[in-house]
Amino acid sequence: MHVSKIAAGFAALAMLVACTTATPYQAAYDSERGYSEQQIEANRFRVQFAGNSLTDRKTVETYMLFRAAELTRQNGFDHFRVLQRATDADSRVVPTTTGYSPFYSNFYLDYHYYGPRAGYFYNPHRQWAYPRSFYASRFGYYDPFWDGPQEYREITSYVASAEIIMGKGPKPDDPAYFDADQVIFNLGSQIQRPQP
Repeated sequence: MHVSKIAAGFAALAMLVACTTATPYQAAYDSERGYSEQQIEANRFRVQFAGNSLTDRKTVETYMLFRAAELTRQNGFDHFRVLQRATDADSRVVPTTTGYSPFYSNFYLDYHYYGPRAGYFYNPHRQWAYPRSFYASRFGYYDPFWDGPQEYREITSYVASAEIIMGKGPKPDDPAYFDADQVIFNLGSQIQRPQP
């Protein structure tokens, strides 16, 4: 029983650490983050890499290109051509600090009815219903026990995708073509794999 609690604690810690680091170069098996591909024809694939909000755009695009090269070599081809390429950004605003307000966040409660001891609560209809108290001057215009000021920040996660067609032999003299071996060699040092 004791060992299972320790194991569960380590699993939770591992998940927390995973959420606070950039998405490593990995297959997107257990989550939406990582690389994935879809075969369209024998030598044609759609490749994608999705990162979390800590993975910058350049990294996402690098990982997607590296996966395209790796996939080309795995299928016995020498080079690939990028037919379509896109990087999508998903931005959203999230709270950075939250107060605990199970009741007050959904409806307005008029503290006017709670007498002079409720003077530290702000009444939006009557401004200050009562003179400021110790709590009002110390905590501001909010309930110090239930809720506080909200702070927000914008987070962005990127998804890079490309449709590629693979070929054999020397790479054609065209910027749309990539030599798979050279891509793997040149980008290999920038690839961060999951920690064991």
